[in-house]
Amino acid sequence: MSAATAVPPAAPNVPHRPPNRLRALRALVRRPIAVVGLLVLAVVVVAAVLGEQLTPYPANAVDVSRALQPPSGAHLFGTDELGRDVFSRVLLAARVSAQVALVSVTIALVAGVLLGVVAGYFGGWLDTVIMRSADVLFAFPVMLLAMAIVAILGPGLTTAMVAIGVVYVPIFARVTRASVLSVRTEPYVRAAVSLGARPGRIIGRHVLPNVAAPIIVQTSLSLAFAILSEASLSFLGLGVQPPEPSWGRMLFDARGFLDQAWWMSIFPGVAVFVTVLACNLVGDALRDVLDVRADTGGKK
Repeated sequence: MSAATAVPPAAPNVPHRPPNRLRALRALVRRPIAVVGLLVLAVVVVAAVLGEQLTPYPANAVDVSRALQPPSGAHLFGTDELGRDVFSRVLLAARVSAQVALVSVTIALVAGVLLGVVAGYFGGWLDTVIMRSADVLFAFPVMLLAMAIVAILGPGLTTAMVAIGVVYVPIFARVTRASVLSVRTEPYVRAAVSLGARPGRIIGRHVLPNVAAPIIVQTSLSLAFAILSEASLSFLGLGVQPPEPSWGRMLFDARGFLDQAWWMSIFPGVAVFVTVLACNLVGDALRDVLDVRADTGGKK
């Protein structure tokens, strides 16, 4: 056999394609931590959608004669200082957290991805203006900026969702821009440009599908931060207003009864902790599953 025939043919230079969605889903459900996180989030979603049908008592029903009762068969999580059933309020508060997380992250996702794509793909003065504006927002602590926005617009659930969404826009913009910068120099993008394809078509068909993985991971992690931010704003009296139940607001109400009614703070606190932990578990699993280098055997 000659030396020429002993050399294997070079692999064709084909563009990288996004990971197979079905394969990624199968890999995700094989991870125990991801399954646990998804089950917890499924419970939160069910509680958010079917809250009224699942609660044994109306969440805002006041019965002073039953105030500060410890957990029992009649009141699974006990009662608060007004005799309201804590279990019912924790269950219905899941709707507030789910709503705030979805709406605020959607605001940040849409605005941040749009800005990141424009900055990363077109570059130039657009990149400079967008990224320097993001740096200005990054200069403020997240909660301080959210509190400032709420102070300007007024407290309430809608204001909290807008404030949380705005403060997370720079995060999505940075993640998207970094991913677009690594994709726009790929041969298949250059080929599309040389063929005269319009920027919108190139971005939609070649850029966004290849930068979706880090955006998806950032979305799952941002859901956890949004839930924490809402709880913090409500605890400070800037989010959900009474008598509507919110995990953060319930912690605020419980601060004066820590020595005589531990259940008032424990159960909403556990709800926040478990939900945020579930989002992080799913986010970590998604990061591993959607990692391009893992999908291509460590090669780019």
